Amino acid sequence: MTTLAIVALFLPLFPASVVLNAALARLNDPRARAAVLLVWPQLGVALLQRAPQELPSYLLPWALATSAFYALRLLTVRDMGRWAGFLATSALPLAWVLADGDATALYAFVLCFSLPAALMALLARPLSRRFGAAYAGLQGGLLGGLPRLSGVLALSVLAAVATPPFPGFFALLRVLHALDGTGAAGVLVIWLIWGWAATRLLQGFLFGPGQGVSPVDIGRGSTLAYAGALGGLALAGLVLTGGAL
Repeated sequence: MTTLAIVALFLPLFPASVVLNAALARLNDPRARAAVLLVWPQLGVALLQRAPQELPSYLLPWALATSAFYALRLLTVRDMGRWAGFLATSALPLAWVLADGDATALYAFVLCFSLPAALMALLARPLSRRFGAAYAGLQGGLLGGLPRLSGVLALSVLAAVATPPFPGFFALLRVLHALDGTGAAGVLVIWLIWGWAATRLLQGFLFGPGQGVSPVDIGRGSTLAYAGALGGLALAGLVLTGGAL
């Protein structure tokens, strides 16, 4: 197996991308899923540095097709762990657009998308504790019953789909600048699908009649931990804004 074929497992290109999603599906502990989402793409970037300097021309359309495929799959799932996995599998292939650039920037790019996805994977834990497997007891109304969990969930989703001022937005701008008009249009469509999927997900969780919503919200410590991570991401985004200006 060539170096590029191995990298395609970690900066996922279909069908090698099924390995990442199968690994995430087998992990029952959300903390293990989050760890995989953080470490997996970093290994891919490290391996990419050993790949040939001249990358095959077919890698770019392959990466965009993989990204679009998993963006569409986001529209069909509600489980937070699977949603985070599909989003990562949609965002990480875009790293191939920057594969010929600076290694530090490439490490930062994958972190911009893997960290919010990891936070979302962790949110599966409080949801499953309160509403059971696949959140069968949750039929909307989370906003009225559990405001702290709702706020963390909404901000994590916004960070994951590259909403400003989170760093994913500026990482996506780097990708757009590196592409021609056709490629940039494709990435914009993928980004719009992410936003559509995020809207569907949040509507299903936060709004609605709210039957079966547990009165027990997440603790202040957990809220502060999530808020700290999300605040750090927003601050990083603002720093990137200043650098761009």
